[in-house]
Amino acid sequence: MNGLRLLKAGPLSLLQDCGRQGWQHLGVSPAGPMDRHAAAWANRLLGNAAGTPLIEIALGGVELESLGDNWVALCGADLPITLDGEVRPNWSRFALRAGQRLKLGFARSGQRAYLAIAGGFRVEPVLGSVACQVREGLGGLDGRGAKLADGDLLPGGGGHFERGASVPWPWQPDYRAERPLRVMLGGDAAQFDPGQVRAFLERPWQLSPQSDRMGARLQGEAIHPPKRLWSLGVVRGTLQVPPDGQPIILQADHQTMGGYPILGWLHPRDCDRLAQCAARQTLRFQAVDIPAVQAEVRAFHRFFGAGS
Repeated sequence: MNGLRLLKAGPLSLLQDCGRQGWQHLGVSPAGPMDRHAAAWANRLLGNAAGTPLIEIALGGVELESLGDNWVALCGADLPITLDGEVRPNWSRFALRAGQRLKLGFARSGQRAYLAIAGGFRVEPVLGSVACQVREGLGGLDGRGAKLADGDLLPGGGGHFERGASVPWPWQPDYRAERPLRVMLGGDAAQFDPGQVRAFLERPWQLSPQSDRMGARLQGEAIHPPKRLWSLGVVRGTLQVPPDGQPIILQADHQTMGGYPILGWLHPRDCDRLAQCAARQTLRFQAVDIPAVQAEVRAFHRFFGAGS
C-alpha cells in the first residue's frame, strides 16, 4: 500500500475535499476546507483535479511517514517543515521517499496548513464527498466523521515530477498583514438602524476563542439587531447578529438554517483569510460591492477549476 502513515496527528487534522454539495436542503452541512485558497494551491502544485482530497492541519504538530515514493505539496500556515531533519519550503511541492519522515512544527502565523499528495488520498466518499464533518458524523477516513488519529494509514499517491515547484510569491498570503475583511451588506441590513451598520464597520472586533469550523464569533461593543421571527437558509460567510449583539460569521461547517438577523455576507476570498486568523486577533470590516466580489470569485474558479 502506498500513501502516508500518520505518526502524530496534531490537535486537529481532517480529510477534506471541495465539500458535500447538494445536501443542504436535507440539513447536511457542506464542510470542506476552511481556507480554499491554500487548499486549491496545494492540489494545483501536484496537478491534482480541483477538490481532490487532502489533509487540513490545524495549528501543526504533525508527523508522517511515507509508505512509498510520493510527491506532496504543503500550503497555508507558516510552520516549520522538515523531511528527515532537512528543511523544506512552504507553499511548495517536494518528493518523499519510502520510509522518510515529514515533520510539521506549530504555526508561527496562520492557523491551518494543507497537505496534498499526488493523485490524492483514496478514501470512500459519503454522500459524494470525503469531507470530514465531526459534528454531523460524516466523512473522513472512517466515513463517520472521526478526526485523524495517531497511527492512521492514508492510502494514496502516484505521479512523478522532474523537480519541485513553489507558488509564486504574490499569491503567498502574509497572514500577519492587517487588512479589513470585506463584507457585502444585504439580507436584513435595511432593517438595522443605519447607525448600527456604521458601528459594525467602524468598530474593531476581536476573534473569540470560542470560534470553530462552524462559525467565527466576534467580540466587541455590541450592536443592536432588529427582531426577526422566522428562519431561512444560510451559506458560508453569512454575517448573523444574535440578540447579544456579538456577530457570528458562518464557516465551512455551518448549519443550513438560521434565525438571527443577517447583516450581510463576508467576501468568499476573505473567508479564507478569516480561517487563518488567530484567537483574539483584532478584525476590521469594510463594505464592498457585489459586482466586484463576483468578478474576483469568477477569476478564482477560472484559475483553479469549479471544484476548488
